[in-house]
Amino acid sequence: MIMKKLLLLMTFILFISFSKSDFISSVEDNSNQVQKTERTSFVVRGNCEMCKKRIEKAALSLKGVKMATWDIPSNMIDIIYDNKKLELNDIHNKISSVGHDTDKAKASKDVYDELPMCCHYRTEPIH
Repeated sequence: MIMKKLLLLMTFILFISFSKSDFISSVEDNSNQVQKTERTSFVVRGNCEMCKKRIEKAALSLKGVKMATWDIPSNMIDIIYDNKKLELNDIHNKISSVGHDTDKAKASKDVYDELPMCCHYRTEPIH
């Protein structure tokens, strides 16, 4: 009878210890996932609502960008992205590829010239 109780107690202790280690590793996995996302802001030159749509669409087209919001008056974009899937320079390059200068990447003259006239931020005032 005492052996059965002792065996039952040992089984219970082993069960609890394995359950606890699974829980801890699960929590560690979740904390690693949280650390993959990063939030940043930087300047993107533009003028209007069409610029806003183009800039945000370009950023969001990249796999790993979770959120992109560009503010017209301040010319600042707020980005949340997965730094395990892409680098910040990838976002700068993508935005410049659709015609908008950032503080790390400048749009080519050909692409910039293709923008609608109201979006020519290098020569037109913000409206």
